[in-house]
Amino acid sequence: MSSTLPKVAWIGLGIMGSPMSENLVKAGYDVTGFTLERDKLERLTAAGGTAAGSIAEAVRDADVVITMVPASPQVEAIAYGPDGILENVRTGALLIDMSSITPQTSVDLAKAAKDKGIRVLDAPVSGGEAGAVEAVLSIMVGGEQADFDRAQPLFEALGKTIVLCGPHGSGQTVKAANQLIVAVNIQACAEAVVFLEKSGVDLKAALDVLNGGLAGSTVLTRKKDNFLNRDFEPGFRIDLHHKDMGIVTDAARNVGAALPVGAVVAQLVASLRTQGDGGLDHSALLRAVERLSGARA
Repeated sequence: MSSTLPKVAWIGLGIMGSPMSENLVKAGYDVTGFTLERDKLERLTAAGGTAAGSIAEAVRDADVVITMVPASPQVEAIAYGPDGILENVRTGALLIDMSSITPQTSVDLAKAAKDKGIRVLDAPVSGGEAGAVEAVLSIMVGGEQADFDRAQPLFEALGKTIVLCGPHGSGQTVKAANQLIVAVNIQACAEAVVFLEKSGVDLKAALDVLNGGLAGSTVLTRKKDNFLNRDFEPGFRIDLHHKDMGIVTDAARNVGAALPVGAVVAQLVASLRTQGDGGLDHSALLRAVERLSGARA
């Protein structure tokens, strides 16, 4: 490991966090991780990282702390309290929260951290598990320019499109918009798949030609095989997209923005979750369209 690179503590080693932390190790960073799942810690150590027994142990000597957990309650749980990040990280450290949470949670965290001399960026990502593994994520950042500049080399080991979107909370606002676009896009693709199949068209050929024109998208590129094979192994779970649709609908209501299509898709995501499909990939919106079309029990 290079002694010139900042020491990194990584909290949260899930579907996204594990490959992202491993990419930092590959880039030469000294990464100490903590998560609740023992097997995830073993995976990090096998990749060349170090496992910690607690949040306090992980962050104590860190220059940069990166968090990647499911939602606002988890961010608050790991950040606050005597065993949390803010009480145990050294003054002057940089805390980068890459979770997808409410903009207000990010604003509140930045304020609490500033009172303790800790700098914060909110830096949620888009690209799913494949983007995390391939280090081609889109990273949308909220915070101060100087802190963004300091974090830029780290971000470049994780993604390809890296943009400072504005002050604290801005990254989360852009991520909420991202999740709105992705959900509506997946729903449109799912409806097209059912329409095409019921019409007797060769689905693979149809999706190939559609993806080469104006209807093409990263969603269709990434999820085409999921649709063709009905493979809904989670890259990004319906449960998490349900959470994100709640964030964007609430945030839009707060600023007076109408989301008529987004509201419908949010309900479709919620419906799929209540039918027991919350643990599936969000491309499983296809299952809901099939049920509505009489193509699935």
